[in-house]
Amino acid sequence: MNATDLIQSKIIEPDQIDRLLSLWRFKNEKIVFTNGCFDIIHRGHIEYLAQAANLGSKLVIGLNTDQSVKKLKGNDRPINPEAARAMVLAACSFIDAVILFNDNTPINLIKQVQPDVLVKGGDYIIEEIVGYDVVTTNGGEVVTINFVDGFSSSSIIKKGGLV
Repeated sequence: MNATDLIQSKIIEPDQIDRLLSLWRFKNEKIVFTNGCFDIIHRGHIEYLAQAANLGSKLVIGLNTDQSVKKLKGNDRPINPEAARAMVLAACSFIDAVILFNDNTPINLIKQVQPDVLVKGGDYIIEEIVGYDVVTTNGGEVVTINFVDGFSSSSIIKKGGLV
């Protein structure tokens, strides 16, 4: 398998993830889940995702579709289309699966994945994180990771005059 095929193989349709999750659970892998728009990948994203990956053995990313990013961030976003954002994330060696979702929240995807660890940024109150009840009811944990100061897609967009 060439490098491009390997990257593409990590971008998984929601109806195809169950088989992979079953295999990982059979092998006693610790599954970590996080989600986001990841519009313009920057150092803050990479450090956040690397720290999330360190919390388990498999990292699954729920990636907002273009349509859901527009609902969350406005009509000028995303800057990069979903296929490009998914490919950049899947190229990271510590990311095992990228799954696009179109809902307002990732709750249905979290219910499907049933992660051992749910991760969000440090600006969230743990008990208010979407999926908190699903993960903790099943014996999992919810963790927040602090952001890297000075790095955000919004600040990069403003600085570059992209919007």
